[in-house]
Amino acid sequence: MNRQTVNGRSGTTSKKAVIVGGSNGLGLAIGSVLAHQGFFLEICDRVAPEQGIIKEDSFTYHQCDLLQFDESLFRKMAEDPDVGVLIVTAGIGRIADFEYHHIAEIDKMMTINSVSTIKILRSFYSRIHSKEEFFSCVLGSIAGWLSSPAASVYAASKAAVVRFIESVNIELEASGTGNRILDVSPASFKGSRFYGGKNDLSLIAPLAEDIVRHMFFHDALFIPQYDEIFKDVLDRYHNDPHEYGLHSYDYKKESGRIDNAKRVKIGYMSGTFDLFHIGHLNIIRKAKAQCDYLIVGVHPSGKRKGKETFIPFEERKAIVASCKYVDRVVDALPEDTDIWPEIHYDKLFVGSDYKGSERFNRYEEFFSDKDVEIVYFPYTQGTSSTQLRDRINS
Repeated sequence: MNRQTVNGRSGTTSKKAVIVGGSNGLGLAIGSVLAHQGFFLEICDRVAPEQGIIKEDSFTYHQCDLLQFDESLFRKMAEDPDVGVLIVTAGIGRIADFEYHHIAEIDKMMTINSVSTIKILRSFYSRIHSKEEFFSCVLGSIAGWLSSPAASVYAASKAAVVRFIESVNIELEASGTGNRILDVSPASFKGSRFYGGKNDLSLIAPLAEDIVRHMFFHDALFIPQYDEIFKDVLDRYHNDPHEYGLHSYDYKKESGRIDNAKRVKIGYMSGTFDLFHIGHLNIIRKAKAQCDYLIVGVHPSGKRKGKETFIPFEERKAIVASCKYVDRVVDALPEDTDIWPEIHYDKLFVGSDYKGSERFNRYEEFFSDKDVEIVYFPYTQGTSSTQLRDRINS
């Protein structure tokens, strides 16, 4: 494969490396390689790294959810002059026909694999674009270079990344800097939890070492096993994309790799949401943290609780819909069980003061054979609609 290689040195005086997705699989393996070379790691991930793989005095862990992009975290790291390496390996995906991808799954895959990845690179771009040496790489995928039926959303998210990197590397070349963003585009590999197995660094270590070597030489693209396998694969794809796609789809079906099961947890909660306040926000935020897709039902009035509402129904719906934790707003029905045949939610969220009530005893009986969990959130002190209503009426 034609690749751009800058005659860089295979090392750096910078002693910190930021690894997004460094708690698992390939990111963890790359971190181990860099730690052995004397780098201190800034590991950003949803969970902390497994104990015993990297020495505790060799890294700092930063809790990081790319679905809730923390611009301040990455800007702060980019401003640290000791940081000379940026690696992004975080990503999600699965093999399934497009019709079985929920809206929430599409949003999650595109956000983590492409949108947040590009935002991270933008946060570090002044360092990457600099005349001073800076090293960076992103885990793309061979799926981003060719059609991948039954992995269409994943392929789309990775295609966005590989085309972005390809384009920006041209801009970097035109600007005169020797820095490049390395696109690492492998197929599947063993030793990572990403593919449903366990972390086994002994299986990934050779690949991790290759990636670090290519990155330190400022390569723009590295496709593992290119000469052995993927040169021929890409040639076949470019010669006849349609025929290649049909063959790829048949292979996935025959090998049993297609997983069309439901993989998204849908949550539901309802309320009047009059005089929207921090208490409403907190319970919505807690609900979203326990599901992939949160639907909120807004009641037309407060009559069911014997209270008047100050804010009109459509305005209350618009306020709730503007909350970033809410994926969809619907008109609530009198009973939360009434709307289940339409929504088929997996979790119902409600305040703990309802637990044990006659109404929710009925709900628990109704859901006993439907695999629905009722989650009771404890009541917390703070601003309440009753307090606000009393102040308005006083």
